[in-house]
Amino acid sequence: MSSAPSPSPATPVHDMAAKGFNVANDLYDRARPSYQPSVLSWIRKTARKVDGGEKLNVLEVGAGTGIFTRALLAHPEWKDDVGELRAIEPAEGMRDQFIKSTVSTVNNNNPKITVHDGHFSSLPVPDGWADLIVIAQAFHWCPDHPAAITEFARALKKGAPLVLVWNLEDRDAVPWIAQLRDRIERHEQGAPQFRLGLWRAFAGTKEWQTLFTEKPSPSAALPDTDTDSLPHTTSHTISFILPGTTELTVDRACSKSYIASLPEDERAEVVKDVRAILEKGEGRKWIDEAKGVFEYPYKATVVVGWKA
Repeated sequence: MSSAPSPSPATPVHDMAAKGFNVANDLYDRARPSYQPSVLSWIRKTARKVDGGEKLNVLEVGAGTGIFTRALLAHPEWKDDVGELRAIEPAEGMRDQFIKSTVSTVNNNNPKITVHDGHFSSLPVPDGWADLIVIAQAFHWCPDHPAAITEFARALKKGAPLVLVWNLEDRDAVPWIAQLRDRIERHEQGAPQFRLGLWRAFAGTKEWQTLFTEKPSPSAALPDTDTDSLPHTTSHTISFILPGTTELTVDRACSKSYIASLPEDERAEVVKDVRAILEKGEGRKWIDEAKGVFEYPYKATVVVGWKA
């Protein structure tokens, strides 16, 4: 199997992400799961206004189509506390979808929410602007950890958190999900997917260990955490069940960047095989069999560090 070209540190966006996410942005927005209220509540415990103001400045990097943004701004613990949210997204197609599905629907084009071109190591905000940086479903694409960590530290206020969060199907929960993942993962072509754990290398950089700490400032509450945190981080894993259908599962598979970028005939084969896996449905648990709705197990992973 050939490998997709990886970016050099000077290349801000991985080729597969740039290609796949520019052609599948509408599908991505419709098919990808949102973020659980319990996850957003846990993240809220990490963030506070560190300079005494009333509202939080939130910087969302790799914001995509706004799935996380919409969940955040609808959550009762967040919706009244965000003063400004600046979304950073390098893919033009994703930014266009963000405007359609998020800016124009969440706040009726209120300038509190804006979307900008940028990437991990080039954030268009002033020094010390952000009370929180959050990166949802995106940090595994980062090609240059030292440059990104340095830029995050520049943009954050002292004592403010960087939060990384991912949703991923729980392949250990039921056989059909393991079969689904095995089928689609053969097309990854060497892309740095979250499941591979390559993103974890950021915690070993001198930039991270110098500029960030796993302990928040004394006046910030430390949320319940897991025990196997990376250096200078606090982490949390939450399991949850979503409702799924055959069509949603097919769409979700096709929203993966490495599937979206396939030639049409290869993508059709993926769809055919995914439908066959679901038809067999090994280990599937029904929510409403008459309506074709079944349990779709997921896990959310959250990793956070505070600017020292």
